[in-house]
Amino acid sequence: MDELKRAYETMGLPENASKEEVDKRYTTLMRQARARQRENPEGTDQADFEEVTRAYRYILDEDNRKANEAFNQQEYGKYKKMAGSAEKVDHFWRYYKFHVLGGIIALILVIVGINSYLDHRAEQERLAKLPPVDLSIMFLGEYYMSDSAGKQTEEADIEEALIKQFPEFKRFKVNFTYVPLDAKDQMDIASQQKAMVVLATERPDIYITDTAAFNWVGPQGAFMNLDSQTAITKLLKPEDSFKQKTEEDQSEHTYGVKISGSPIIGNIPMQAKDNYIASVREGSKNTEKALQFIEKFLETKQ
Repeated sequence: MDELKRAYETMGLPENASKEEVDKRYTTLMRQARARQRENPEGTDQADFEEVTRAYRYILDEDNRKANEAFNQQEYGKYKKMAGSAEKVDHFWRYYKFHVLGGIIALILVIVGINSYLDHRAEQERLAKLPPVDLSIMFLGEYYMSDSAGKQTEEADIEEALIKQFPEFKRFKVNFTYVPLDAKDQMDIASQQKAMVVLATERPDIYITDTAAFNWVGPQGAFMNLDSQTAITKLLKPEDSFKQKTEEDQSEHTYGVKISGSPIIGNIPMQAKDNYIASVREGSKNTEKALQFIEKFLETKQ
């Protein structure tokens, strides 16, 4: 069976499905898989959904390949039957003209590759010496890694800043996923696609989202209902409670807590267009620490 046809069948779509239909179907399957996993945590739904994710990625790659073919047709189609030869001649002369430069670049790449490998080994050795992760956090939304002065920062800088604010924890792991909900160009669309894959494969303890991302992910059932968490509800002001309905429960519950007003945020080297909303992932292995994390933000807002 043709692999592309099999990928469409895995997603339950016809081969002529549009890109929008593929994206919509992937989101639906992701929600269904999460719902089944909550009902049966020991089931095989995660493995089944990984197959769906592979099919989704294959279809996206195939779309890119077709786009490249269309480009080549536009470039060399005017040569008609000689298009293939024209393309080969063009490629040959490009290579001949720049073969010396290509050789230099290849050498540089080899050196860079060796250095990257050595750096990777050193990083793995460094990580092996670190304590276990207390909390994993995913920042999801239109956030930017830069400090108040506009200096570019990295995930490690955010992790270090969190440790200073939470000395009771020994280690944070931060996943920073930029996702604009209003896509304006191809880069924004690519960021959205990446975010969908990240949401399907990564399992952080805490999500910190802006309003748009919260409203996007909330109905999918990824967040924990916080209504019964009295330590949080006692500190929570009505305007800081972010409620949502899910596909499985049409009653509104608190799934997110606005932490924007806490001075802790000001000490984290990142910028936001909108709110910081903290949510606990449903089924988190570090639920108690995650709740403790949110409580501290609320306490500092008093």
